[in-house]
Amino acid sequence: MPSEGFVTSITRQSEDFPGWYNDVVLKAELADYSPVRGCMVIRPYGYAIWESMQAELDRYIKATGHSNVYFPLFVPKSLLEKEAEHVEGFNPQVAWVTHAGGKKLEEWLAIRPTSEAIIADSVKNWIQSYRDLPLLMNIWDNVVRWELRTRLFLRTTEFLWQEAHTFHANREEAEAEVATGLEGYRIVSEEWLAIPVIKGRKTDAEKFAGAEYTWCVEAMMRDGKALQAGTSHMLGTNFAKAAGIEFLDRDNVRKNPFGTSWGFSTRMVGATIMAHGDDAGLVLPPNAAPVQVVVVPIFRKDEERAAVAEAIDRFTTELAATPEGKAVRIKVDWGDDSPGFKYNHWELRGVPFRIEVGPRDVAAGQGMLVKRVDRTKEAVPLGQLAADLPARLRAYQAQLFKRAFDFRAANTHTADTYQQLKAGLDGEGGFFMAPWCGDAKCEKQISDETGATIRCIPFDSPDETGKCVACGRPSERRVLFARAY
Repeated sequence: MPSEGFVTSITRQSEDFPGWYNDVVLKAELADYSPVRGCMVIRPYGYAIWESMQAELDRYIKATGHSNVYFPLFVPKSLLEKEAEHVEGFNPQVAWVTHAGGKKLEEWLAIRPTSEAIIADSVKNWIQSYRDLPLLMNIWDNVVRWELRTRLFLRTTEFLWQEAHTFHANREEAEAEVATGLEGYRIVSEEWLAIPVIKGRKTDAEKFAGAEYTWCVEAMMRDGKALQAGTSHMLGTNFAKAAGIEFLDRDNVRKNPFGTSWGFSTRMVGATIMAHGDDAGLVLPPNAAPVQVVVVPIFRKDEERAAVAEAIDRFTTELAATPEGKAVRIKVDWGDDSPGFKYNHWELRGVPFRIEVGPRDVAAGQGMLVKRVDRTKEAVPLGQLAADLPARLRAYQAQLFKRAFDFRAANTHTADTYQQLKAGLDGEGGFFMAPWCGDAKCEKQISDETGATIRCIPFDSPDETGKCVACGRPSERRVLFARAY
């Protein structure tokens, strides 16, 4: 844990978690506020974290047979309104362009809240036969949803994301695709970002507007709140019917294709901050860290500087001599600031390992290795460190995942009555597995009275008869309640 007062300019998590989060985003130079209300400027360090997870997800998307495409930012109002449930769900958040070129537009243009409508209008000319299916597309783009309350990365008026859109000849293929999308999000969250997630199904009240059903992955942040890490939607034939998309199937009958969509956004940068960070700032998983190892030279005299530089050069050369070592993202900080300032600077930015090299270390042929997550120190021969640093980074990644997994386990509780649920939410917080009858009225009552929502009906939640915490009627299984971002 961080030393008392080690970084005095950051609000403590225990005192004000939202204040801590904002301090970290701004002072670690991940993002900044924009002149446009609710929008953000993503700074280089924050964008590098996004690029890392983006690249990992893009590899998965392409490996599962999808192709990247692009569709326009503007959606004609007539297209958006074709699917009534969809437009009703998004209408409060849609930003409209009503004038352009100095004139009033004959038809309003929505600034893309999501792309189902405009994609459906285009692909009706592309899908004529079962031979044209499946059509597996993915878009990396920006969307606009007019949010009333915004927070950097977590909820902004404009954000960056990935949205996959697919069309299939039958329901079975589409349902398999929903699982494919969700598994990609699990892989990126757990294996890349070291954030354990719970897979499950959203309730009808929480599903994507216009979808038959929505699957999701939910993660716990270090304040015990939930964050939705990704969603995958079964659209059925709703959008295809609205857009007039038909194809001639193998049985020589014209049919509507089944659609899916799934999305993952820059809010996962915020999730990475809140799932791992501490009072000193970021704690980044090595996979996503822009800098995995920082070397801090320590010297007073020119001759000491020369000896330290020679030792560091030899170390970095040995590290780069192997393919694994060459891939390590390492920075040697030769700046004019004091070593203590540099320690603070790089700890705030969550760099997994720091190597301190001073005259005594050079004489001993070693470096002082410091782990960001727990500040443990270890004197290691530089030659040995060059050889085993990639393995240490893998172990650090696994340690972060286990730390987050254990934290979630310790903060997941069961509640059998409404009083237990309310007392737990107001007390220790965290995730609560509680019985629910399936009635939307009970779901809304609990949400209105406690501020908690049903995050999902977990896939691994066993059948367990009980009584709904809201109304006392029979319940078949427990669902996941939590307050959320």
